Amino acid sequence: MTLLCTVRGCRLPLAQQGARLQCARGHSFDVSRHGYVNLLQPQDRRSRQPGDTREAVAGRRRLHDSGATRPLLEAIGEVLTLGADDVVLDAGCGEGYYLGELAARSGCAAAGVDISVPAIEAAARRYPSAHWMVANADRFAPFADASFTVVQSITARMNPGEFRRVLRSNGRLLVAVPATDDLREIRGEGRDRVERTVADFAPNFRLEDRRQATAHADLEASMIQDVRHLIYRPLTAEAPEAMRVTFSLDLLLFRPA
Repeated sequence: MTLLCTVRGCRLPLAQQGARLQCARGHSFDVSRHGYVNLLQPQDRRSRQPGDTREAVAGRRRLHDSGATRPLLEAIGEVLTLGADDVVLDAGCGEGYYLGELAARSGCAAAGVDISVPAIEAAARRYPSAHWMVANADRFAPFADASFTVVQSITARMNPGEFRRVLRSNGRLLVAVPATDDLREIRGEGRDRVERTVADFAPNFRLEDRRQATAHADLEASMIQDVRHLIYRPLTAEAPEAMRVTFSLDLLLFRPA
């Protein structure tokens, strides 16, 4: 995979120059001591610290480490059936759980992009064999055309045009959106996102498969608080001390149209 310069109007390939990446025009980006690179430009951020906070990242990591979301990981792995020859991009990868675990199992080459520095730092620390970068994939995925055999977006923002550009013509795109029963014990029944998502991707992709992945977990009060970091809108009611919670995703597998 070839990284591209994110400086406005550049988009030339980046090459490794010691502990930094540099393009032919001299734009350079330092590789952090944890192995990730920050490609985020001022015009690509909406706040001084965009994306997940350190508190949110820690909460997500604890929840994943508890095993509560492992059935969702297993279902994603079954849909993708990755192999060592795959090259996978996770757009909006967060702290790297899904991509890092799938890459460790399959031996595939992996790259994760997220706008949050704390999330990417956590991903790089836990899964050093993958490539991690801070960037705003909502606007531009900083990779050369047709770099990947697989692109995945797990409950993250979506960019159909950029996903198609960086995906090979015989590649696969997995989009996971919260199902109607996701976290229903906490925030009630949700809306069906499938029809809208398929419509959004229709100009560039055709739907090949649809499945639902569901997990149930008995969570203590501290874990309920961590669940709050999985969502981006206020919960409608106070959560009890402990409860059984449903995690549910609609998994949509696309092929280029």
